[in-house]
Amino acid sequence: MAASELYTKYARVWIPDSEEVWRSAELTKDYKQGDTVLHLQLEDGTDLEHKLDPKTKNLPHLRNPDILVGENDLTALSYLHEPAVLHNLKVRFIDSKLIYTYCGIVLVAINPYETLPIYGTDIINAYSGQNMGDMDPHIFAVAEEAYKQMARDERNQSIIVSGESGAGKTVSAKYAMRYFATVSGSASEANVEEKVLASNPIMEAIGNAKTTRNDNSSRFGKYIEIGFDKKYHIIGANMRTYLLEKSRVVFQADEERNYHVFYQLCASSHVPEFKALKLGSADVFHYTKQGRNPVIDGVDDAKEMSTTRNAFTLLGINESYQMGLFQVLAAILHLGNVDVKDRDADSSIIPPNNSHLMVFCELMGVAYQDMSHWLCHKKLKTAAETYIKPIPKLQAINARDALAKHIYAKLFNWIVDHVNKALHSTVKQHSFIGVLDIYGFETFEINSFEQFCINYANEKLQQQFNMHVFKLEQEEYMKEQIPWTLIDFYDNQPCINLIEAKMGVLDLLDEECKMPKGSDDSWAQKLYNTHLKTCSLFEKPRMSNKAFIIQHFADKVEYQCEGFLEKNKDTVNEEQIHVLKASKKFDLLVELFRDEEKATSPTGVAPATGGRTRLSVKPDKGKPDKSSKEHKKTVGLQFRNSLQLLMETLNATTPHYVRCIKPNDYKYAFTFDPKRAVQQLRACGVLETIRISAAGFPSRWTYQEFFSRYRVLMKQKDVLPDKKMTCKNVLEKLVQDPDKYQFGKTKIFFRAGQVAYLEKLRADKLRAACIRIQKTIRCWLARKKYLRMKHAAITIQRYVRGYQARCLATFLRRTRAATIIQKYQRMYVARSSYRRKQAAALAMQCILRAFMARQLYRALLREHKAIIIQKMVRGWLARQWYKRSLAAVVYLQCCMRRMRAKRELKKLKIEARSVEHYKKLNIGMENKIMQLQRKIDDQNKDNRSLTERLSGLEVTHAAESERLRRELSRLRCAEEDAKNSNNRVITLQEELERLRAELQNTQKEKKAIEEWAQKYQDEMEQMISELKDQNNLLKNEKNDLNRLIQEQGQQWTEKMQRALKEETAQLETDLNEERSRYQNLLSEHLRLEEKYDDLKEEISLTVNVPKPGHRRTDSTHSSNESEYTYNSEFAESEEGSRGVEDVTKASLDMALFLKLQKRVTELEQEKQGLQNELDRREEQFQRARARDDEEHKKARSAELEYESLKRQELESENKKLKHNLNEMRQSLMSNAGAVSAAPGSPAYKVLLDQLNSSNEELEVRKEEVLILRSQLVSQKEAMQHKETMTEPLHYVEDVQKLGDAKEISQAYMGLKDTNRLLESQLQAQRRSHESELEALRGELQSVKEENNRQQQLLAQNLQLPPEARIEASLQHEITRLTNENLVNPTEDPKAYRISVLRRMIDLMEQLEKQDKTVRKLKKQLKVFAKKINDLEGGQIENVSPGQMADEPIRPVSIPRREKDFQGMLEYKKEDELKLVKNLILELKPRGVAVNLIPGLPAYILFMCLRHADYINDDQKVRSLLTSTINSIKKILKKRGDDFETVSFWLANTCRFLHCLKQYSGDEQFMKYNSPKQNEHCLSNFDLAEYRQVLSDLAIQIYQQLIKCMENILQPMIVSGMLEHETIQGVSGVKPTGLRKRTSSIADEGTYTLDSIIRQLNSFHSIMCQHGTDPELIKQVVKQQFYIVGAVTLNNLLLRKDMCSWSKGMQIRYNVSQLEEWLRDKNLMVCGAKETLEPLIQAAQLLQVKKKTDEDAEAICSMCNALTTAQIVKVLNLYTPVNAFEERVSVTFIRTIQNRLRDRKESPQLLLDTKIIYPVTFPFNPSSLALETIQIPGSLNLAFLTRV
Repeated sequence: MAASELYTKYARVWIPDSEEVWRSAELTKDYKQGDTVLHLQLEDGTDLEHKLDPKTKNLPHLRNPDILVGENDLTALSYLHEPAVLHNLKVRFIDSKLIYTYCGIVLVAINPYETLPIYGTDIINAYSGQNMGDMDPHIFAVAEEAYKQMARDERNQSIIVSGESGAGKTVSAKYAMRYFATVSGSASEANVEEKVLASNPIMEAIGNAKTTRNDNSSRFGKYIEIGFDKKYHIIGANMRTYLLEKSRVVFQADEERNYHVFYQLCASSHVPEFKALKLGSADVFHYTKQGRNPVIDGVDDAKEMSTTRNAFTLLGINESYQMGLFQVLAAILHLGNVDVKDRDADSSIIPPNNSHLMVFCELMGVAYQDMSHWLCHKKLKTAAETYIKPIPKLQAINARDALAKHIYAKLFNWIVDHVNKALHSTVKQHSFIGVLDIYGFETFEINSFEQFCINYANEKLQQQFNMHVFKLEQEEYMKEQIPWTLIDFYDNQPCINLIEAKMGVLDLLDEECKMPKGSDDSWAQKLYNTHLKTCSLFEKPRMSNKAFIIQHFADKVEYQCEGFLEKNKDTVNEEQIHVLKASKKFDLLVELFRDEEKATSPTGVAPATGGRTRLSVKPDKGKPDKSSKEHKKTVGLQFRNSLQLLMETLNATTPHYVRCIKPNDYKYAFTFDPKRAVQQLRACGVLETIRISAAGFPSRWTYQEFFSRYRVLMKQKDVLPDKKMTCKNVLEKLVQDPDKYQFGKTKIFFRAGQVAYLEKLRADKLRAACIRIQKTIRCWLARKKYLRMKHAAITIQRYVRGYQARCLATFLRRTRAATIIQKYQRMYVARSSYRRKQAAALAMQCILRAFMARQLYRALLREHKAIIIQKMVRGWLARQWYKRSLAAVVYLQCCMRRMRAKRELKKLKIEARSVEHYKKLNIGMENKIMQLQRKIDDQNKDNRSLTERLSGLEVTHAAESERLRRELSRLRCAEEDAKNSNNRVITLQEELERLRAELQNTQKEKKAIEEWAQKYQDEMEQMISELKDQNNLLKNEKNDLNRLIQEQGQQWTEKMQRALKEETAQLETDLNEERSRYQNLLSEHLRLEEKYDDLKEEISLTVNVPKPGHRRTDSTHSSNESEYTYNSEFAESEEGSRGVEDVTKASLDMALFLKLQKRVTELEQEKQGLQNELDRREEQFQRARARDDEEHKKARSAELEYESLKRQELESENKKLKHNLNEMRQSLMSNAGAVSAAPGSPAYKVLLDQLNSSNEELEVRKEEVLILRSQLVSQKEAMQHKETMTEPLHYVEDVQKLGDAKEISQAYMGLKDTNRLLESQLQAQRRSHESELEALRGELQSVKEENNRQQQLLAQNLQLPPEARIEASLQHEITRLTNENLVNPTEDPKAYRISVLRRMIDLMEQLEKQDKTVRKLKKQLKVFAKKINDLEGGQIENVSPGQMADEPIRPVSIPRREKDFQGMLEYKKEDELKLVKNLILELKPRGVAVNLIPGLPAYILFMCLRHADYINDDQKVRSLLTSTINSIKKILKKRGDDFETVSFWLANTCRFLHCLKQYSGDEQFMKYNSPKQNEHCLSNFDLAEYRQVLSDLAIQIYQQLIKCMENILQPMIVSGMLEHETIQGVSGVKPTGLRKRTSSIADEGTYTLDSIIRQLNSFHSIMCQHGTDPELIKQVVKQQFYIVGAVTLNNLLLRKDMCSWSKGMQIRYNVSQLEEWLRDKNLMVCGAKETLEPLIQAAQLLQVKKKTDEDAEAICSMCNALTTAQIVKVLNLYTPVNAFEERVSVTFIRTIQNRLRDRKESPQLLLDTKIIYPVTFPFNPSSLALETIQIPGSLNLAFLTRV
């Protein structure tokens, strides 16, 4: 692409600027090849001529389109260069307040110098499990990517955090470790993740300090390896440290501090345990006051000391070791205050009894004399002797400082060692993630040894970074099969060789350190001699011989040689060390200087072997007897070795890069300094990444994304079924240069700038389309305006022309008479004159014409004769010439024709012999004929068209003639009318004159009368006005009084209503809060109960030994595997014994729970009494409204306080009970060993009973038999379902809401009166429903008749033999299905076929079941026959009734006894276990339960309970209820993740609860029953306590249902609601960078909105199928929609790419689809739509106009469901997808913030997706009669007997 195509007028470029680094400008003139100057205009309007470099002719960088500015990934920019990167970072940081940005594989983090709410647990949960490119850039996204790759690729990971001091490296590393600790968790009970996080405050205390650039600057580098096990749980950590800045211990520059721990000690000097350290303020000590600013704003050093000590404790460092550490630190401070004085020029002395030295020696446990001596002396050793030499004051001070530094370094290493030991795990490490927090590239005015080592480390890291980036680029190209071309990138290996190679800087430095008289100057000369001429990266400063310059990858750095040798040697007086080692009172001090392998752990545990080797920068320790060799290893050599090991570790891991940028040097919040930012971008390798990307193909699109984005540039004919070929064809047309792009397997690769060119073409195309649309719309608007104006003008013209016509008619009438007179007069004068002139003219004309005629005749005669002569002569000459020419031409033609004829003759002779000749002749003839025919057809068409036109013209002419004739006749008639009107006008004028005279006379008389009347009227009006004034005055007084009365009444009414509403709302809120708190306590109780069960199972597994002969099923067996058989007497007897044991166990298990529940019920009754008292007080308040409001408020507040106290008492009671439960569990666990040792102890018996009960509970988990019930039950279910669906329950449900457990007993009497009024209105509706019920009763009667017929057939079938019975049943079923197929044509053939197939399958299963039954009965018959033969006749009576059941007894006529049934089921006590097993544990919702009556298990259990109540057996009632509740809990614990199972038992539990209420005998429930149902009420027992237990169980099941539903919906929500394009083509795909973009195209396996709706339909259909209460379904749907809305909104707030106008439209459409689903299901009033309100408002916020103050006001009033933080976040993230959209200005966002400043709301950004609304169970009575319920045989409940 030529430059002239891009550098055109209005193109924007970047030009260098001294202040802003880069400045934007716009071309005012097209650039042409060869121009030396660019004509530009700056953003402030200034014109500028930019001169191009005459050598390079390089054009300035082009600016990216505005649509790409602010991208999450810098590599998504079309133009990749330094100004684009800088501008993008600035826009995101300043305008959008976004501190994180991707740059390929690098995360750029800019320090905001402000605390941001983006690191909470909710944000961690939002990023957990997400792909890195799906969410906005964040340190959590990098951490999640590392964690995911570690688990997926099973490869160790590293996160490399680098940057300048103050850029935020330590904070970023801390947040990364916090993410790992939160997401992964610990695999043990030791809370390893807390220990890992606890190491941060310790390392910050001893390794961080305040500098001029950073208040918490890390003065060392560290690499933390976080270890994980095979399940990827944190098991431990290990830390390596690098290059601690020891010089800071003894020296700090202005405005800087020493390490934090010293100031923390000084701030805590008042603590009693620190009194012995004799510390004071930080201003007292030399080592802490040099910076002259010992305080950091906003930091409490005493509080930080408490945090540090807690961290030490958490890591296992006991108090004694902690005090030892603080003792050493205090000693260092006192050592710094030791005053050294001159004795003479060559010696120094410490005055005796120096207080600080004495404290130092006391704390360190050394002799004062020894330490004071060796601080001022040193020992010199020669080959012959050793002697002691005094040292001058300066050297003594240096020795003192060197000792302090050495002690601190030892202490630092000791702490690091023991932190690693505390974090070490005995579990084998499977993998690790390393976090490297290391210093960035540094350059100061004076750079020394520390900066040299730091920059050396950064050179190594940059080399590794470059190679990794290059490798990733190469892998991407190879994967896409793109031709790989070598990219030239900066290789800093020469610089590294200059530093570390042989004879390099470090090598020469170590060599110089070994020289006896080595100095910095001599070392500098060696450097000059070695490298100055051989290495281009090494330079010598012009004005200095003690410095050198190295060209690093980031910049040139000048190092001062002074101090290099001393810092590299790191020497300390050996005798001082010996004095410290000789300490006998301070064990820690000795341990600091002891060999590392002999060090002990502060926790008392020896260091484990085989752990990871710790690498730190410190001297190697030799043998104890060779202490002189301890410090021979230089610091440079140690650092080089440790750095080499670090690089090996990083190369063995997958690196992830975080580059921290410091935006300004003044720590201003959200202030961006371009100069500082560019320096750091160049230094940290971000621009190198950009350069490598730009050198290849930086822009990459998938074929689908390219097609979606640039579909507008394609014509319809260009679109092919193959998207890849379509993209290739279009690109070849759009971009002529094939080198600008490459086609990969799945992506298209573009050179830099190509996407911007395509965007320009796309924008031009869209702009042309917009202009066309605008043109059409403006034309339409102009035409509408023109038509309105035309209509108005025509109307005006009509009236004006009418007036003008009338005026013209008058004028014509007046002038017509004068015209006639003038006409006749002028006619006479003119005629006379004309006659005279005519006579004279005729005479003259006669003479003149005769003369002219004669002259003309003569001329014509002469001319005629001349022409005849010429004609003859010319004719003769022409004939002669023609004859000669003709003869010559004929002769020539003859010759030519003869010659051509001969040639033609030869050809014809040859051609005549071939047939082809004739064919050609014929073809020619055919063509001519066709041409002639075509010409004839054309002429015929023309003739016809001309004829038609002629006929049309004739018709038009005839019509026009007729119209003109009619117009002429109309004008003639008008003329006659005008003549008649003229005569009539004359007559009327005469009449008018007569009338005028009469009028004058009348007016005179009228005037006199009017004068008299006026006088009278004035008098009357005056009187009336006086009366009116009086009347108005009285009316105004009356109105004022009425208005005052009305206002007072209205104010009083409004006041009472407002107070009523406020009280009601407050009470409802309190009730909901209380209900929510209670349900949370209930869920916590469930969790503790489950944990208790798990502990009990563990105890049973470890303690119990199975008894001999005791048979049980292993708990590992699946529920689909059955081990039970019921074909032996032994099995039945054993089941009976186990049933008794289970009942006993269940009773014991429920005893404690019932006591707790009873106590809760008593407290609830007390609360209910308080609520009743509150109702009574409210009624008194209504009867006495005139009383003072203040007294009522006081009484109300007192009642609320009393109620609050009661609630607190309830909570404290629950806590006590929970505490008792924990104590019992602990006692059981502590006595576990004693239990096994004492078999006869009570605890042993309790545990044994629990173990036996647990075993029995495990044995009831057996295979479920999937058999459908008989056709009779199926018909009854259909009939009952119809009755249930048609019953008018609306009013009943409303009353139930008020009556269920008196949930809203706080409602005022006024609301009850309103309900009574509504009841009268509902009576009319009930009458209409009764009429419908009559029709249904008729249908019911027909169904009953069919039922009787089916029962008769069943009785007949039972009397047949088994084989004939099966055949008859099959024949009958086939006949019935055939009849249904013929009578009822299916509306849904597919569903009908499926139902028929299901019935056929069920029949086959029934056949198999009956076969098994026959075989079983035959076996039993054989057994019975053998027993009869063996035993006597009297023993037959001992056989159980179940064994005596014989087949001939079974076919009893069921219908004959149906009327006598009482709706009860009788069972034996030993059959209870079988009942629970078959009806609860082995009943599958997808199996037999699908075709059961909704709630049938609940009905059966209640009917069994009714019989137990009927026979007054309290033990049986308690045992049945306890077994039922425990069995439901077991099945939920086993299959709690199955939605159908949980929903099924939620519906049945609620139905069982409703049955207990409906048949309890309470009047509030009995009023909904029929007389027959009231007869079935319980008579002996009050089960109110068990109703509360079942209500709590229903709450637990509901919460389990919500969790199960959330787990299913969670993966669908983001993909379906946000990412998928429901409206295709609305959302434009923007250019993306290296990070993955979530595709909006629905691939296979991608969730869409339809997936969510299908899942919601599935949930709803399952709950309806199970008979769940409608009100409960509404609450479930409300919770579902809240989860959908909250998850969608949270992801929207964390994804910048989703905040656009088009995405707002997509979201609103998706929400409308969900609302449509609610309408289809009649669920609009359930409150689900209100839960989506925040999401709806967020979508509206994306679409509304965001410019003016009016827009801001509209947004504030519209977004009342969003918090201020959410509104501002959406506005900051708003990103235009097309060039026609505009960004939200910073001013507008600040306006929004100012307007919303007064809002009182939570500052939390994200919604809590874990909230579960409190659930209620309104009473829902059943109209089903218990005596009509039939038990299907498929349930295997034949042992139940209907009573």
